[in-house]
Amino acid sequence: MATLTVTAKGQVTLRKELLDHLGVRPGDKLSLDKLPDGRVEIKASRPSGAITDAFGLLKRAGGPILTIEEMNTIAARGWAGRR
Repeated sequence: MATLTVTAKGQVTLRKELLDHLGVRPGDKLSLDKLPDGRVEIKASRPSGAITDAFGLLKRAGGPILTIEEMNTIAARGWAGRR
């Protein structure tokens, strides 16, 4: 069992061996669950889903389908709500 120290700011540093065990690296997120008996459970937060889940997210039924050239033209004009 690892023992951690709480700083004056209320922060705790997890040791490298614990981070390795969780499989996390700098920039990754951890989730923390408070258990009823005063314990906590720490897990690595893993993104769920796939990138393909976002495809078609902004598509509107019956809306126009733009070509790459049309999208480039719109982007070149700048975003001012014009089409």
